[in-house]
Amino acid sequence: MIELMKLPFGYEDLEPVISKETLEYHHDKHHQAYVNKLNELLEGTEFADKCVCEVLKNLDKLPADKKQAIINQGGGVHNHNVYWSELDKNGAKEPTGALKEAIDRDFGSFDDFKEAFQKAGAGHFGSGWVWLVEKDGKLEIMTTLNQDAPISQGYKELLNNDVWEHAYYIDYRNKRADYLKNFWDIVNWDVVAERFAK
Repeated sequence: MIELMKLPFGYEDLEPVISKETLEYHHDKHHQAYVNKLNELLEGTEFADKCVCEVLKNLDKLPADKKQAIINQGGGVHNHNVYWSELDKNGAKEPTGALKEAIDRDFGSFDDFKEAFQKAGAGHFGSGWVWLVEKDGKLEIMTTLNQDAPISQGYKELLNNDVWEHAYYIDYRNKRADYLKNFWDIVNWDVVAERFAK
């Protein structure tokens, strides 16, 4: 059975970038709902006792009549797990070492990467996510619709930002670009570097 990830920070620890009110709704209501629905869908299947990553890496083995619903709910669980675990107002503010070298190589500079990431997130139509991913030794920025997850397409997920309105609307209303810009103040690049090194 899949459980709701505990937040690695307190509800007020990401203010003013993300408010306590947003976290209470986003984590305790939205993320919990994905967990509950995913467990219902997986009950009685061979994936009932598997972790969500295993589920999303094996989409071709899912029951056909439940496949899209499991993608939606499983992605909702997984994508939020990635998101919460990389946030820390007191974490490393920029990449170093091999990750920095890879960002400089594939985007020109850290500032160029941030600009491209924000632009991709701001330009994404509707609900979804913006990601920094790696595949075959190359970094790239991608967006996914709804709760689709790059892990299902064989990508290593390094960083994401949630561009569903529930992630920012209480704090920023319709100013998604401001939310994307302020996001950098709460990214812990040590976590991203650990993902890159694995």
